[in-house]
Amino acid sequence: MTSAAPVSVTLLNSLRQILGPQGLLLGAAVHERLEGWRSKQPCRAAAIARPDTVQQLSQALALCNASAQAVVVNGGLTGLADGAIAGPDEVILSTERLSRIIALDNANRSITVQAGVPLQRVQEAAADSGLLFALDLGARGSCTIGGNIATNAGGYRVLRYGMTRELVLGLEVVLADGTLLSSMNRMLKNNAGYDLKQLFIGTEGTLGVVTAAVLRLREAPRSTQTALLACGDFQQVLRLLRQLDRDTGGTLSSFEVLWNDFYRLVTTPPAANKPLLAQQHPFYVIAECLGSDAARDDERFAAVLASLATENLIVDAVVAAASAQRAGIWALREGMRGTLQPGRFVSFDVSLALSDMESYVAEVYARVARDLPGWRCLTVGHLGDGNLHFIVTGGDAAALHHEVERCVYEPLRARGGSISGEHGIGTEKRAWLEVSRNAGEIALMRRLKQLLDPQNILNRGRVLPG
Repeated sequence: MTSAAPVSVTLLNSLRQILGPQGLLLGAAVHERLEGWRSKQPCRAAAIARPDTVQQLSQALALCNASAQAVVVNGGLTGLADGAIAGPDEVILSTERLSRIIALDNANRSITVQAGVPLQRVQEAAADSGLLFALDLGARGSCTIGGNIATNAGGYRVLRYGMTRELVLGLEVVLADGTLLSSMNRMLKNNAGYDLKQLFIGTEGTLGVVTAAVLRLREAPRSTQTALLACGDFQQVLRLLRQLDRDTGGTLSSFEVLWNDFYRLVTTPPAANKPLLAQQHPFYVIAECLGSDAARDDERFAAVLASLATENLIVDAVVAAASAQRAGIWALREGMRGTLQPGRFVSFDVSLALSDMESYVAEVYARVARDLPGWRCLTVGHLGDGNLHFIVTGGDAAALHHEVERCVYEPLRARGGSISGEHGIGTEKRAWLEVSRNAGEIALMRRLKQLLDPQNILNRGRVLPG
């Protein structure tokens, strides 16, 4: 095996001239950082470029493109598909210093931010003006808007507000050759030609680097109703989703489902959570509504839950009466960290039609039991939008990674499901892309990549199979 070619000293010196002494990290300053959110390994990149302006970023990319130097774009490093991990022959291009909130427009209900702004800061800025930025996920304090856009992040409120794609009005992007493309549209409607921003949303930094965005805001909710509901079977869960969506007047914003195995995991020591409902129920649903009239919304929510109980769609329930109780319910959804031994599990992010979900989960469980003795599945998901997260645990994850993946991904073929509901492809799922995309689609992806990045410097080896 040949070693990776070293990055040109001449290129590094030129990057330092553009970025300044604080804008380019080398040696120990690189290796003291971790390579990713899930990894305990030190960063192995040859350098970390940290532009402070979009002009610096543009010049840096132009230099790398002229030298055919591979660049890996980094945001908050919270990705779950290993797309931001760089090798020793790659230069990291970090958006961490592009972290300014540029403007908040109350009249147009939009906010303009740079790519390195953490999601939580956008949420808080919107809330301070009585508005809502609807995207929400567990990594909100660390993930950045640029990364959310690059991966088309989903999260807890897709059911009502859609994926990140639906929340982006305009983008500023730097192409591989350093060209600055400004498409900072602020309007909800703009059918003047191609919607170019869609080329960069969800393409994981392989076609261009997002540097700023205009994001859509909504009116902040004035009431929140949150409940943990127990169901006896999967058909009850599906009926529950439809009736909640219908009877809560369009306010249903989250519908998260915890299978019994996941619920037991997050409510049994060493997990910090205590069971809010008994542990024997097959399914647990976190339902949350965001409304505009606290008194009426609370009354309607209570009436809807009473009706669901009468119809035997729920067998038990806990309704949050205060913010602390609401946080306790949501802690169940986010409570897996620290409960499993590192290196002994593989996690997945798949999506498929709700009508196929029960048979699909049963097939995955059967395959794991048959092909991986001693392993078991844990399942949780944003079921309102058809997105499941499997955790398969029980042995050496590195040694059996491919066999575990086969158990989860192969059953998606016949059902037309996706190997990635919201986390992207990165390098981790690249070999399985053909499960969810046909040859024509992959060929067109390659043509777009060749057109926009002919030197193949941007996130090389990510998304598209070799």
